[in-house]
Amino acid sequence: MSIVLACDLGGTSFRAALVDETGATCAQHAIAGPASHDDRSGRSEIEPDAWWKLLTEACSGLAAEAPALFDAVEAVAICGVTRTQVFLDRDGWPLRAAMTWKDTRADAVAAGLRARLDPAHPESAAINAFHPLARLAWLREEEPEAFAELACLLEPKDYLNFRLTGRQASDPVSMARLLTAAAPHDGRDLLAAAGIPASILPAMLEPWEQVGGVQPGLPAPFDRLIGKPVFCASNDTWAAVVGLGAMREGFAYNISGTTEVLGVVGREPARAEGLLTVDWRGLFQLGGPSQTGADTVSWLLALLGRDGADVGQEIDALLSGPRQPQPLLFLPYLQGERVPYWDPSLRGALIGLNRQHGPADLAFAVLEGVACLNRIVLERAETALGRVATEIRFGGGAAANPVWSQIKADLCGRPVVVAASKEPGLLGAAIVAFTGLGRFASLAQAQEALVTVARRFEPDPARKPAYDALFALFRQAEAALAPISRDLVAAAQEGGPLAGLARHASAATVLHVD
Repeated sequence: MSIVLACDLGGTSFRAALVDETGATCAQHAIAGPASHDDRSGRSEIEPDAWWKLLTEACSGLAAEAPALFDAVEAVAICGVTRTQVFLDRDGWPLRAAMTWKDTRADAVAAGLRARLDPAHPESAAINAFHPLARLAWLREEEPEAFAELACLLEPKDYLNFRLTGRQASDPVSMARLLTAAAPHDGRDLLAAAGIPASILPAMLEPWEQVGGVQPGLPAPFDRLIGKPVFCASNDTWAAVVGLGAMREGFAYNISGTTEVLGVVGREPARAEGLLTVDWRGLFQLGGPSQTGADTVSWLLALLGRDGADVGQEIDALLSGPRQPQPLLFLPYLQGERVPYWDPSLRGALIGLNRQHGPADLAFAVLEGVACLNRIVLERAETALGRVATEIRFGGGAAANPVWSQIKADLCGRPVVVAASKEPGLLGAAIVAFTGLGRFASLAQAQEALVTVARRFEPDPARKPAYDALFALFRQAEAALAPISRDLVAAAQEGGPLAGLARHASAATVLHVD
C-alpha cells in the first residue's frame, strides 16, 4: 500500500491525513489553528512558529494513532492559506509576525501605489490592501528596520516546507500576484518601481516538483521521515479544486470554508473587473477569494446564542423553522470584501426586518446573501470567458449542508456537485504527492482516478423567478449602502465624529423612571 502525508493549513484549523493510492483517508488528525491577533487598526497577525507547532502536533497525533501507516509514508505535500506573508531574514528566521489574509493596514499605502505606479501595467489596478506588494510597501514605511533585514518572502505552506527541508521555495500559483507585479511592462516592473528588491522572491517550483527531502535533526515524529520527498504543492484553493476534480476547462468551483472562494476554469487568460486571473499551470482560473463564508454562519449562531454546539446541527435546526413570506436581504460584508470589490470598508446589513421575522429568516438570509455574492462572481467570470460553466464543484465544510447546496444551485442557476471527499484540500495535496512520485502521468489523470462524486443538486426552475427578483434587490441594496458603509467606517476611525461612541457608552448613566 502506498501512503502519503497530506496537510492542509486552513484559516482556522490544521488538518493532516495519511492517504492511500485510491484516494482513501486511512487516518486523519485535525487541530484548531492559532488565533490571529487582530485589532481595530486592521492588524491581523500570526507568529509563523505557531504553524510549525501545529504541523508537529498534527503529525505526532497521526504517528501515535497509526504508527505503521506513518512509517510507510512515501512523500509529503502541504497546501495552505494564501494572501498571507511570512517575512524571513538572511538566516531564515521570521523577522516579525506574518500578516494574514484579513490584514487591512496597507489600504492607504495601496492607494498611494496605484496613484504613482505605471497605470498601464496589468497589475496596477489590482493593488489593494490585500496585495503582497502593498504589504511590502507598508512594511518599508512603517517598520523600516525589519524591511532592511528582509531576505525572503514566503507563504505559510512554504515556511513549513522550509522548516522540513531547509530550502526556501514557492510556486507560481501562490506567488501569482507578486510575480505579475515583478514582470516587466514596457521595460518597467512594479516591484522595482515600489522599491522592493526582487531578491526577496524565493525559487519557483511547479506544485508537483520536489522542494527537497525531510532533513535530519528535526523533532519527532519527523525523524521517521528523513529523506522522504516534500513536494511544493500550492495554496489551499488550488489544492481543493484539484481534490474536487474541478481542475478542468469549463468547470466552476466553490470552496466554502472559513471564507469562500469561487471561480471558473478556462483555457485562456480572460479578465473581468474585480476578479483575479491566475495561471493554474496549463489552465487559468477567473475568480478569487471572498471575506465571507462559513464564518458568517458562525457569526450568526453566536449572535443568536447558539454557538456552543456543532455548527452544522445548529444551522440545520434554524433552517427547519418557519419562514415568513417576506424574505430578508443580507449583505454579507462583515469584514470588508475581497473579490469582486476589494474594499475593506464595505459592511454588512440586514434589510427588510419586521416584527414577525425569526431565527429561520435570519439563517436563510445569510445563506442566500452569500449565494448572491457567488452569483455575481460567477456571472462576471462567465461573461469574460464567453461561456456558461457546466457545473459548480462545491467543497469545504458548508458542502455538507444540502439546503445551502440547493440554494446555491437555485440562485446561480447551475448544477452544484458535491464530491465524496469531505476534505478536498487534503485529497488535492495527496494527488500532488502521488503525481510527483510518478504514480500518475498528470494531475488530470490523478483527478480522474481519485475523485468521486457524492451528490448532485440541479437548479429548481420553480424557484428561478423568486430568486431572480431577490438577486435584483440584492444588487440594488449593495449599490445604495456601499457609500454609507464607507462613510460609517471613516467616521468611526480615530479622530472621526463617531470615534467616541463606544467610550461614552461604557460610561453612560442609566436613568430609572418610576
